[in-house]
Amino acid sequence: MPRKDERPVRTTAAAAARERNRSVEASTSLQRLRSDADVAFVDALARLLREHDLAEIELTREYGEDDELHVRLSRYAAAPAMAAPIAPVAAAAAPALAPPAAAPAAESDAQEDGEPVTAPIVGTVYMAPEPGAAPFIKEGDRVEQDQPLLIIEAMKVMNQIPSPRAGVVKRILVADAQPVEFGSPLVILE
Repeated sequence: MPRKDERPVRTTAAAAARERNRSVEASTSLQRLRSDADVAFVDALARLLREHDLAEIELTREYGEDDELHVRLSRYAAAPAMAAPIAPVAAAAAPALAPPAAAPAAESDAQEDGEPVTAPIVGTVYMAPEPGAAPFIKEGDRVEQDQPLLIIEAMKVMNQIPSPRAGVVKRILVADAQPVEFGSPLVILE
């Protein structure tokens, strides 16, 4: 014959199981609600991105001490985090690019005085093979075809720029460590 105190134990165990099920259901329901709210939040951010023609939106939504949602939406595939360090470098390079504004005048003079050798790539010009060494060329030097005139560094790669033909260096239009654009005149050959 069962004792009277056994029945409440079974009832308590069953009640605990029901309580656990309710807790799991509530947690799942809360996660579903949060998930729906998160989707609506991301949709709202995407609308803001489109409506205001923004390049990127990044936000963190905190739900508690160790619970947060971090969202970054971007129109571009490239990592925008790279843009922040590059911007100051570009701003610093802008003043250095100011002197080549005279390049169109020099280019028109160059056509009268000789054939310009132009930059085949964007980069930084170096007039010598290494710091402290003698420059590859000086004004008045006679150069042979394919003789190195200078170096353009692009993406940490040193590219020797050869003379397209034999001739005499009439003028050097760039300075050492000067940034150049594609097609910029570098040297005038006679």
